[in-house]
Amino acid sequence: MQLFVGLGNPGAKYERNRHNIGFMAVEQIAEDHGFGPWRSKFQGMISEGVLDGEKVILLKPMTFMNLSGQSVGDALRFYKLTPADVVVFHDELDLAPAKLRVKQGGGHAGHNGLRSIHQHIGETYARVRLGIGHPGHKDRVAQYVLQDFAKADRDWLDDLLRGIGDGAPWLAQGKPDRFQNAVAQRTAPARPDKPAKPRPEPTQTARQTKSAAPPQDETRSALQKLVDRFR
Repeated sequence: MQLFVGLGNPGAKYERNRHNIGFMAVEQIAEDHGFGPWRSKFQGMISEGVLDGEKVILLKPMTFMNLSGQSVGDALRFYKLTPADVVVFHDELDLAPAKLRVKQGGGHAGHNGLRSIHQHIGETYARVRLGIGHPGHKDRVAQYVLQDFAKADRDWLDDLLRGIGDGAPWLAQGKPDRFQNAVAQRTAPARPDKPAKPRPEPTQTARQTKSAAPPQDETRSALQKLVDRFR
């Protein structure tokens, strides 16, 4: 059994915020793979299902971001899981929009949701870092993550979430590289082969030069022609 955790803040006010992309990710998995209805448990909302034969619990903590660890810790103890069974989906300022990286363990890099999870279960869980870009200055970060995604973000966000849904079974199998490849096929589809460039037509000057050149035989002297006749 595995626990997939999406980070975000509860309530309609935050629903489309950049900070809530973790919620969006697990909601996409639930929708694409026929998970059960969301129900209240562990100070959050959970949905149960199966990914390629592996039972997975999806969790959205309803504690607000900076207390997410309480919910994750409760679920971990109830199901008798270890941090190695946990995957956390969260927004990542240090990745460009639509980029995604899977990371095992490590620091929280100032992310309040991860900081809280570290406090309750340690740091050895896996993370799916979902790029949202950076506002350019640290003083603008708090406002930036609590703003809704812009209209210009809709296409790449939709592709990213659909890719997560496509690749979720690979993640459940412990194959993050294949998961990332599935996402990449949505966010950066293969480009069609370029058609061969047509050969350029000769210029007018080249055509004139070619036609003006005398046949090879005309450049031979009369003596050379006479010698050739007796060879």
